[in-house]
Amino acid sequence: MGSKLFLITIPYLLVLVLVLTTLSTQCLAGDLASHKPVSPEILCKSFPDPPYCISVLPNNTSNIYDYGRFSIKKSLSLSVKFLNLIHRYLSGLSVLSTAAVRALEDCQLLASLNTEFLLSSFETVNATNTTLSPFHADRLQTLLSAVITNLQTCGDGLQTTASAWGVYNELSVPLTNDTKLSSVSLALFTKAWVPKRNLAWQPTGRQRVSRLGKMHLHMSSRTRKIYESFSRRNLLQTTEDEVSVYDILVVSQDGSGNYTTINDAVTAAPTSSNGTNGYFLIYIAAGVYEEYVSIPSNKTYLMMIGDGINQTVITGNHSVADNWTTFSSATFSVVASNFIAVGITFRNTAGAIKNQAVAVRNGADLSTFYLCSMEGYQDTLYAHSLRQFYRECDIYGTVDFIFGNAAVVLQNCNLYPRQPIKGQFNAITAQGRTDLNQNTGTSIHNCTITAASDLASSNFTVQTYLGRPWKMYSRTVYMQTFMDSLINPAGWHVWNDTFALSTLYYAEYNNSGPGSNTTNRVTWPGYHVINATDAVNFTVSTFLMGDSWLPQTGVPYTGGLISCF
Repeated sequence: MGSKLFLITIPYLLVLVLVLTTLSTQCLAGDLASHKPVSPEILCKSFPDPPYCISVLPNNTSNIYDYGRFSIKKSLSLSVKFLNLIHRYLSGLSVLSTAAVRALEDCQLLASLNTEFLLSSFETVNATNTTLSPFHADRLQTLLSAVITNLQTCGDGLQTTASAWGVYNELSVPLTNDTKLSSVSLALFTKAWVPKRNLAWQPTGRQRVSRLGKMHLHMSSRTRKIYESFSRRNLLQTTEDEVSVYDILVVSQDGSGNYTTINDAVTAAPTSSNGTNGYFLIYIAAGVYEEYVSIPSNKTYLMMIGDGINQTVITGNHSVADNWTTFSSATFSVVASNFIAVGITFRNTAGAIKNQAVAVRNGADLSTFYLCSMEGYQDTLYAHSLRQFYRECDIYGTVDFIFGNAAVVLQNCNLYPRQPIKGQFNAITAQGRTDLNQNTGTSIHNCTITAASDLASSNFTVQTYLGRPWKMYSRTVYMQTFMDSLINPAGWHVWNDTFALSTLYYAEYNNSGPGSNTTNRVTWPGYHVINATDAVNFTVSTFLMGDSWLPQTGVPYTGGLISCF
């Protein structure tokens, strides 16, 4: 894995160096004289780490746009250096343990993504000295938020891998410096280019009707015949609206399709699609696929459709107990933007005894999972980063089984806490926000929380909580969700003593069921029972800006709060 990533990375870095050299000689766009100059001391006052912010910015008075460009460009330069440093470690594979190599390979992938995110961000801010449109500002704030998350994930993987401690000690300084600088970049971008939202505007709670009905197919006659031979009425023929699909590959274990494995179909799928012609569809016929599937960043606008939950199953059993990192333990992982999965079960069968074992790891921007099932125990769904939407999915797990630092909404989903190993308690969420300016958090809207059959049969002797704070600014909201009696009256659990209790943001709004009573909830400074005005900020239309990208997916969604009459 390491050598393959390097072969891709080197030409990319050569191009990147040329781009950076060119950009450094360009004149900044716009009339800078019209912007008020400010000293770093004044500007950094409200930032997370003022002394570091002051130390890293140029020691001269300038405007916030200049500072922002300087910081993002410097972050990009450090990201390239860090990526080269990771490669140097991986080039000496013989002296590293398997677990350490896997942790470094995670870092290599994450650092490579960061160079892409920072280059895209710099190209945008270098071209304007005015606030961006809400859509474009949200996109860049999302990318810069993900840069920090990727650095944190790299460090976590190295730090928690015993055989990688030596490497972590050597990489901890560049990781810390990169993270601090990325935090400054995010703060400057948020202050300069992000428009203030009009929070008085409230999206409608009207249901968006599914457009996963009649596919608009731009494909050869042969492929069309293959497509039309599917019995797809249960998933696709729900309305007369259309979703554009320009071509299709069929995966079937009996040899009747184009491929017998999912990975072969992913390899054959087109790269770097911009979505102009719609999605490329991989249809996965019913069967149990024992594969570890990874959708790389260049497989954009890819749609996967199975034959339904428990019919099309992708399964694996990697776990931290077997020397995988949490990040690399995933049965199914995706980082390609605009990904859609429909009607598939994703499993990690390592079991509760193997600790962290991910079924789905999602780091794909504008990604959607619909009518899917994620089955595992600890760390089932790793909603790692960027913007994600889950609709009518079933999610099973025990400890922290929905975790990560994406901006994610789960809507109309079923959450099934399971029976953990002796001595454990269940925590449904463990959200990982580490920076106040990250636009991330977990929003659980109109879902149902009931015990899985194994937990139900135990008479709830195991305690189940709504979540616990994995990172300093952990943010999770439950809205209009049914909570059965398995939920502990306190609702939420500590991570470690008093860690993050005053900096987290946990909230509940208008939930129902015997577990929803907030009378005996925790009294932490960061816990809130909120009203509709606050809750609307965590709806699909506001939190994910879903109206700008979800309609083209064909997946149904409710943009705002559900009206109660």
